[in-house]
Amino acid sequence: MSTQQDRLAKFRALCAPGQILVLPNVWDAASARLVQEAGASAIATSSAAVAWCHGYADGEAIPTETALAAVSEIIRVTSVPVSVDSESGYSSDPAKVADFVSALINLGAVGINLEDGKGPPQLLCDKIIAIKRAAKSKSADIFINARCDVYLQNLVEDDRKFDEAIRRGKLYADAGADGLFLPAMTDIAQIRNAVHAVSLPVNILIMKIAPGVAELKAAGVRRVSAGALTGRAAYGQAQQAVRMLLSEGKYDAIFARSGDCPNFNAFFAR
Repeated sequence: MSTQQDRLAKFRALCAPGQILVLPNVWDAASARLVQEAGASAIATSSAAVAWCHGYADGEAIPTETALAAVSEIIRVTSVPVSVDSESGYSSDPAKVADFVSALINLGAVGINLEDGKGPPQLLCDKIIAIKRAAKSKSADIFINARCDVYLQNLVEDDRKFDEAIRRGKLYADAGADGLFLPAMTDIAQIRNAVHAVSLPVNILIMKIAPGVAELKAAGVRRVSAGALTGRAAYGQAQQAVRMLLSEGKYDAIFARSGDCPNFNAFFAR
């Protein structure tokens, strides 16, 4: 059985120059195993979808013990590397964030997303430093994908967004981050320039107006993730089916996709 360090080495290789890691984010054991069986080389969680399926709003409302239990269930039924969307680490205290990430490492997670949000960039730097220091003290490591929210949350004026995102990306790289996530950056020219401007592997979020995977790879992007969109697609299909059943008494929408459901009993049989 592979160790956390083995899976981390594999994960880093998947983000190497010339590669592009495509991550359809998951939210529970079933969705994680579905993604693995579909051929994914690694798995990433969606904090929003994980929160929703446990009855919490996105935005660090989920108790950390619930979030950790969800990760444990996902890792138990999968064999590929697992990276965890950790929002801002569920605390503004770098030491507490490091404790949470240490717990993820103990579960076998190989990576995290850690966002700056509306907080000062230095706070994310301090968290990255604390995580790396705590991991090193236990002869461990984890891939930190630093999420820069300049575009996603419109933190500065449009004409300043690129320069500010790159400024933050360089700060996070200096602090010890392993990747730079630039959600809502969709212009291919800006994406290409970002790839050349920072030393870290760049991660782009799937959006309707975002370039396709092949174009992103040609631009040098090394990671593409779906965020909450995979979960939204699943729940959207279920809502459509339920509404048709309740309002029209028809089963068409249920049977439109139910036959595509994987054989989870076979996947999970001991």
